[in-house]
Amino acid sequence: MEILFNKGTAGGKPAAGGSIPETSAATFVVDVIEASSQAPVIVVFWVAGDPHCTTLIGQLDKLVKDSKGALRLVGVNIDKNQQLATQMRLQSVPTVYAFKDGRPVDGFAGVLPESQLRTFVTALGGATAEDNGIEDALAQAKEFMEQGDVATALEIYQEILAQEPTNVAAIGGTLRALMQAGEVEQAKEVLATLPPDIAKHADVVAVRTAIELAEQAAKLGPAAEFRRAVAVNADDHQSRFDLAMAYFAAGEREAAVDELLEIIRRDRTWNDDGARKQLVKLFEAFGPIDPLTIATRKRLSSLLFA
Repeated sequence: MEILFNKGTAGGKPAAGGSIPETSAATFVVDVIEASSQAPVIVVFWVAGDPHCTTLIGQLDKLVKDSKGALRLVGVNIDKNQQLATQMRLQSVPTVYAFKDGRPVDGFAGVLPESQLRTFVTALGGATAEDNGIEDALAQAKEFMEQGDVATALEIYQEILAQEPTNVAAIGGTLRALMQAGEVEQAKEVLATLPPDIAKHADVVAVRTAIELAEQAAKLGPAAEFRRAVAVNADDHQSRFDLAMAYFAAGEREAAVDELLEIIRRDRTWNDDGARKQLVKLFEAFGPIDPLTIATRKRLSSLLFA
């Protein structure tokens, strides 16, 4: 995601409803982008008088203080920073983004249970000694997934869930492993049993969105038909859209985002902003820290703000 702000002097004013520093569009680069090169920065977008925002700020403030300097926390008052909220494409409050080395690496919307907040903070580098065993196991499971050993990864995720039944990273990993193994129906059964607070987590939403997109794309058929239509008429945006989804179904993720970006380049308002909306769904399916998500967000920003 490309951040388009001017540099300024660090803010440092306390955010209402908590003791955390407040930043703004004028100081965002200093307070967040530059500061995140020294330690991950968690940014809370909030509105005054909202009890959910107050609760979340208090919880995150405690967890960040417990990290003993490993993490930083700042707040953005949306009422005072409408342009910043628009550029970050916020859809609800509170919303949280985590930045590291100048880039957004994770995030969520709404209020999460403390166990999930701890998982979120731990993943950013705020782990305590007792968390290290779980984190090591998650790292091992991820490595097995990348090597294609889905069965071993599933075993590790199940061992983690035996200790921490609400560990969202392990739940998300289990769902991804099931999908990679072709057990889509079983993944859907697991999704149906999750409590609402866990079902809203980014890891879980990513899998649900991936399933929905895969099922949508499976109905389209092979990509060749749509490639021919686009070759005849480059402005046949519906065929290009269908081609993108056919690519997604075939596992050609880069080709899928390329076609959607091309629609936006040619006609960003087509089908009520349909290409951009579909890109957002792909971002959900890929995950916020996936390299393709990050790279595509930059390309999308360049198109929209050109």
